[in-house]
Amino acid sequence: MTLQTIADRVGVSRMTVSNAFSRPDQLSPTLRDRILAIADELGYVGPDPAARALARGSTGAVGILLTESLSGAFADEVATTFLGAIADELAPTGLGLTLLSTDTAGGVVPARDVAMDGALVYSCDPESTAVDWLLRRKMPLVFIDQVPADGVPAVNVADRAGARTAAQHLVDLGHRRVGIVTSGVRGRHGMVSPGDMIDGYVGSQRLSGWLDALTPAGVSPAIAREPHGDPESGYQAARLLLSAPEPPTAILCFSDALAQGVVSAAVDAGLSVPEDLSVVGFDDSPAAARMRPPLTTVRQDIHAKGHAAAAALTQAIEAAKAGTPGPAEHLCLPAELIVRASTAPPRA
Repeated sequence: MTLQTIADRVGVSRMTVSNAFSRPDQLSPTLRDRILAIADELGYVGPDPAARALARGSTGAVGILLTESLSGAFADEVATTFLGAIADELAPTGLGLTLLSTDTAGGVVPARDVAMDGALVYSCDPESTAVDWLLRRKMPLVFIDQVPADGVPAVNVADRAGARTAAQHLVDLGHRRVGIVTSGVRGRHGMVSPGDMIDGYVGSQRLSGWLDALTPAGVSPAIAREPHGDPESGYQAARLLLSAPEPPTAILCFSDALAQGVVSAAVDAGLSVPEDLSVVGFDDSPAAARMRPPLTTVRQDIHAKGHAAAAALTQAIEAAKAGTPGPAEHLCLPAELIVRASTAPPRA
């Protein structure tokens, strides 16, 4: 079944049939509906996508590279909210979103082998070979939660400033025994020192922000680090911190998901939050306000980040098509401390 088969049946040119599928504005609604009805009757599903992409020089799809497994991303409310915001921004453009992982099973390297017009690089290890492949392909890219790079648009959050306000909040409440719970695949796990941590751009920014407030106050935080960022990992990290001879009276967490586990560990240890232990998260995920007690956290506008990243990528793609690439903008969104019931002064 070909375009010519339908053209002969309808009595129009092959180009007219092609326009019915790819350029509907070139035809009257009546003629287009007639062509599509005949195509449906004959079982024709449309031009071959690969051939059409080759002819147009465009695939109609953009990728988003995730370092973690795709199943892990869908279990994270922050990640799914972010992906939803990207999809909303892309919808009017007709571009589809292709999820890319760093998995190379079967010899397939998605960042190298998948056809796409551009890609978003979201919170990835800068040493990832997948990021290197995307850069080598010289396609339009946007970095999110990454170290800004010359020539690549970037969207980041004021992680350091947000973490600083969170730590200062605890210092102002009177806490001097403070713990930190974080995560990361690379580097040491368990009880670590700041020099042992290898947590990428966001992790290093948040650690710097916490220390910006804690160090001048004479606070040397105890740091527990787990390989994953889910509540179970937060639970295990909190158990390490709370088993110390002088356990912390407050814990700063890299994310709200880790904070959920910290609160659970405190309750299981017979502690009351915030009377015995203050807990602070980061992100202001949908779960933060639902927790008991509601979680003090640092809010980043996840929707704004997703919309900004997708808009920057579509602009970069259009500029590349026109051969007029402009300056790569580096956008930094604000972070705001949201004080709820999970923090209070330490017991006397």
